[in-house]
Amino acid sequence: MGKLILGAAHHPLVLVAGPCVIEDESTTVAIARELVDITQRLEVPFIFKASYDKANRTSGGSYRGPGLEKGLDLLDYIRNRFQVPVLSDVHQLTEIEPASKVLDVLQIPAFLCRQTDLLTAAARTGLTVNIKKGQFLSPGDMRFAVEKVAAAGNENILLTERGTTFGYNNLVVDMRAIPIMGLLGYPVLFDATHSVQLPGGGGWVSGGNREFVPVLAKAAVAAGANGLFLEVHFEPDKALCDGPNSWPLGQLEPLLRSLLAIQQAVSGAC
Repeated sequence: MGKLILGAAHHPLVLVAGPCVIEDESTTVAIARELVDITQRLEVPFIFKASYDKANRTSGGSYRGPGLEKGLDLLDYIRNRFQVPVLSDVHQLTEIEPASKVLDVLQIPAFLCRQTDLLTAAARTGLTVNIKKGQFLSPGDMRFAVEKVAAAGNENILLTERGTTFGYNNLVVDMRAIPIMGLLGYPVLFDATHSVQLPGGGGWVSGGNREFVPVLAKAAVAAGANGLFLEVHFEPDKALCDGPNSWPLGQLEPLLRSLLAIQQAVSGAC
């Protein structure tokens, strides 16, 4: 799929984007196609993301996705059809081997970022491991997760900031986390959509304030983020997972243009 280079000032922002969860084949493929078109126009390196299983839904009755086998089959199709790298969450040790045969990036969910066996098994695949910072951790504490992956012989590490728990049903973002995690020596992404999530704030589902996605994304780029993580959907209010904090796909291109302009300005000032 080619090699993405993150962390250098002269390289554009990397975009990790897609729906929160794989819904149906036609919707997922259509989102991927639109994302490829946008990122090619803007010359933005792109990784497609979608979860085959959302194991940490608020309610046991919430939609989780098609499951491991069907989900990986569709991600493999998207990977080959559009020639883009693909990313998905892994939750259990038994998922690592089959997922590693399809995915380019194994993502460790925020709630699992301290799980030593999961981090070690993901690292041993040799694939890039994206570790999302737990909502309960300081950015400096992510060094322990990094050490676990590196100790297994894998230096292909990404770190993702996604907000910190602030009281009940709320998250805040400390932009200092981006340069702090950057000191660990690996690229740092900013998850602008999960950072505006209101965990459990919708009763049996999570709520969200998607109107704050642009301001947080812009602040993160100004703070030195190497890439953005965004969950997008054609109709976020109808999405089967994380709709309230997903960004409308029709509004993605102007947002990316503004973020690229900020990155260029910041890079020029360095």
